[in-house]
Amino acid sequence: MTVPFQLAALPTLSRSTVDRQEALRGNPDRLRARWPKARVMLLDDRSRSPVRLAEATLATRKALDFGDTPPDDAVFLGEWQDVDYWATRGEWQGEPEIQKLAGSWGVLEEVPVVDGEAWVDLRGYGDLLDDTSAGLFTTAQALRNWHRQARFCTRCGAKTELIQLGWASKCTSCEREEYPRTDPAVICLVHDDSGVNGSHVLLARQPIWPPGRYSVLAGFVEAGESLEGCVEREIREEVGAEVSAIRYLGSQPWPFPRSIMLGFTARADMAAPLTPAEGEIEEALWVSRDEVRAAFANSQERTGQAVPTPIAGGRASMIMPGNSSIARVMLDAWAHAEA
Repeated sequence: MTVPFQLAALPTLSRSTVDRQEALRGNPDRLRARWPKARVMLLDDRSRSPVRLAEATLATRKALDFGDTPPDDAVFLGEWQDVDYWATRGEWQGEPEIQKLAGSWGVLEEVPVVDGEAWVDLRGYGDLLDDTSAGLFTTAQALRNWHRQARFCTRCGAKTELIQLGWASKCTSCEREEYPRTDPAVICLVHDDSGVNGSHVLLARQPIWPPGRYSVLAGFVEAGESLEGCVEREIREEVGAEVSAIRYLGSQPWPFPRSIMLGFTARADMAAPLTPAEGEIEEALWVSRDEVRAAFANSQERTGQAVPTPIAGGRASMIMPGNSSIARVMLDAWAHAEA
């Protein structure tokens, strides 16, 4: 019997093994005592971190390399296998070798490599890391972005200082405390009414995307709006389609700069006309399951030779969403489901 499709795997940036140990953020003495055994990941000014791609791990440093106690700007990320993990600012030393590596969309990027360590960004290369490294990198990226935006008090405008080992800020004037913000956004795979899982999926492309890039539709949740209400509104506003049977699939943190993507699926009438929102959506079209499967089969994103897959009738060519995106996991699950 055909059943509604579900995500077959965790989205790349939802993977994590580290225990965040929230209670320890108020116990700096305990963390200082464990500092000699701790490991520290580095983030440069472009939020890149050194990784050993062949081993799929972050290239962390010994904590004592930074002194006998945690630096003032160090952030406690959590504990894994009796080791504490921190993040702090850092740059490579010496002259890097520049190599061209394929990012998650298949675009070749220039990556600095020093002593066998590639300094890469989370969005382009997070999917290549193991679960522990992906979780640490995602958390550190989210906190770094929040720190950049939380320098002043939202109540009185005075400067703030970080407390709780980077997990809160406190106003130096009115003492108001703030905590990391996350903006909810919905992302929805819309399929047609054929059978349980449909035979076609609705894809769209933004004007700023390179040729061949298509994905499912997404948008931010507005104040006072439910998640389901946001799905209905965003699909209607972006392509003019009315959806029904909205169903939750899963979520993924997306710290670019501070979102969490909430994945849904819904149904729509394939015969109804599509009206792409001017300036936001360049093209929207229905694509068959066989065409999506072919696009996955032809994917060569990690060789730097991403090959657009022709869509029936010569309407367009298609490249799958990036490896780090929940959109790819959603489309892969739908493509391998029965109609």
